[in-house]
Amino acid sequence: MKRWLVASLMVTVWSGCSGEPPAPAATVPPLASGIDRSSFDTTIRPQDDLFGHVNGTWLARTEIPADKSSFGTIDRVADQSRENLRAIAEAAGRSTSRVAGSDAQKIGDFYDSFMNEARVNELGITPLRGELARIDGLRTKADLARYFARMYKLNLTNPIVGYVDADAQQPSVDTLYLYQGGLGLPDRDYYFKAEPEIVAYREQYVAFLTTMLTLAGQSTPAASAADILALETRLAGAHWTRVESRDAVKTYNRRSLAQLAQESPGFDWTAWATELGVEDAAWLVVSQPGFLTAFAATVNELPVDRWKPYLRAQLLNGFAPYVSQPFVDAEFAFYGTALRGVTENEPRWKRAVGAMDRNLGELLGKLYVERHFTPAAKARMAQLVENMRAAFKEGIDTLAWMSPETRAQAQEKLAKFRAKIGYPERWRDYSRVEIASDDLVGNLTRAFLAEHDYQLGKVGRPVNPDEWSMTPPTVNAYYNPTRNEIVFPAGILQPPFFNPEADDAVNYGGIGVVIGHEMGHGFDDQGRRFDATGALRDWWAARDAEEYTKRAALLVSQYGEFEPLAGLKVNGELTLGENIGDLTGTVLAHRAYRISLRGQPAPTIEGLTGDQRFFFGLAQVWQTKMRDDAMRQRVLTNSHSPAMYRANGPVRNVQAFYDTFGVKPGDRLFLPPDQRAIIW
Repeated sequence: MKRWLVASLMVTVWSGCSGEPPAPAATVPPLASGIDRSSFDTTIRPQDDLFGHVNGTWLARTEIPADKSSFGTIDRVADQSRENLRAIAEAAGRSTSRVAGSDAQKIGDFYDSFMNEARVNELGITPLRGELARIDGLRTKADLARYFARMYKLNLTNPIVGYVDADAQQPSVDTLYLYQGGLGLPDRDYYFKAEPEIVAYREQYVAFLTTMLTLAGQSTPAASAADILALETRLAGAHWTRVESRDAVKTYNRRSLAQLAQESPGFDWTAWATELGVEDAAWLVVSQPGFLTAFAATVNELPVDRWKPYLRAQLLNGFAPYVSQPFVDAEFAFYGTALRGVTENEPRWKRAVGAMDRNLGELLGKLYVERHFTPAAKARMAQLVENMRAAFKEGIDTLAWMSPETRAQAQEKLAKFRAKIGYPERWRDYSRVEIASDDLVGNLTRAFLAEHDYQLGKVGRPVNPDEWSMTPPTVNAYYNPTRNEIVFPAGILQPPFFNPEADDAVNYGGIGVVIGHEMGHGFDDQGRRFDATGALRDWWAARDAEEYTKRAALLVSQYGEFEPLAGLKVNGELTLGENIGDLTGTVLAHRAYRISLRGQPAPTIEGLTGDQRFFFGLAQVWQTKMRDDAMRQRVLTNSHSPAMYRANGPVRNVQAFYDTFGVKPGDRLFLPPDQRAIIW
């Protein structure tokens, strides 16, 4: 179905038809440009800084809210989703006809248990006393191994973390992926870098741990905090870097429990696996084998009692937002203020809605889509996806550098992309999760354990293709390489990403770029290593792989020159996959927009050409302002480039941007043709 048929359908809906004669064409409401010109700074030329041109006035007049580390388009859309979720939760809480065990009862009582601050403060740390006693009672290395498994199931920071998904070499079967963990600071570099800011974070972390242990009545809190930092530093020394951990081949290491015990002796893998319920798994997949070996050696060397302060601290840290106010304040002072520069915690209702979305996500999401996501929006989004697929197909067909053999397999993979839009076809069953109105920690504990029992119960079983990894209200999207699927929750399908009342140009510049970004992940430097079935295998002709790598290297060097804070540059290798996604999304979305015009000139709306609206729409969805501490953490740990480079970075490589704005040598966004990354 061609793009113009969807546009025609939307005009029909707006015109209306209920037996009346059709309205004259002149009365059909015109499509809006979808561009907010009030945010523009016309003293900044788009040729020099597209992001600043579109968002400069907004940046100058906007103060980041006290409860946020950054603020912009995504935050506004997410805030609207949370307001909608709050209304659902409060309505459930007010309902007088709730039946025990019903969706309304679980939602209403979970929300009430979080919002009853007086009750939470009255209980203090009491809800954690049983877990603290469990830690105190650990005696043997087998006990310790079992408790690490329990920490996994309670979502607590611990050295061995993981997730369940399709096996990358047998994508029809789910397996458990294990990867390195155990750190209370954001990344291994925070334990070793000598920059004054990083040293200060370490000092503040020790102070935070001391406060938490003091509040819990633990003995020698300062000495214990110092020991915890030393222990975590040892773990951090064995961590792979984030760049190393991006490698899809090097991080796929299938192991049986017997092999784990042989390669990483000193840790009771049987006790750990039995506690998790995966003792009968034929294999697991280990992302960083060297870390597990180092961790096992550390467990073997240190007495059980040396681990107990660490275990207590991670328990207190993990549950701090859900117990009495002194713990809430201490946790926020470090993770909110010290690390991200946020000066005020979120209102309690926002924290309640966030916790509910994370733990009863599809229960809440079902009600969300009933109220806020229409079948018409889903249908239009589905058509946009297919238009983008057609644009990608055309691009692959015309790639001069790709051989016919590789091109055929690339087309097969593209054709087999499964698009999931809005919400799951089948909803999760939460009947086994008991929720009480006066037991917040208990509600969370039961939800955590139920979720992990569900996830771990899938290990070794056939993949359920209908499952989602995000909840419907989430303002985000993703690509899953082992399932070869692109997924767009209802939450992101709102203006300015997706605006049914706006002209096509801004929708292609918004949600079209998002769609293309996720498609691009299927063919980024790691996603390209998975085939059409989701299997991790090399399907590229050697010369094609070499040419791809050469083109991608241009992006590594380009983004490596961006410097959001003095002395702090973007890591072009860490962000390569996302940068390829952004570039691919931009190229595909613009191509799809041009195809949608069917050879006709784009209308000029509000004085803007179609191509101008496309690029302005792209820049306005990345409208963001970020605090310096948060920016530092993002650059050091996040695979996404800062927002301004997600607008300015891709367009330097897109000829249509040069044509639209007359970009020429001397303009800041100009790149000589031989330095432009042209991949898809």
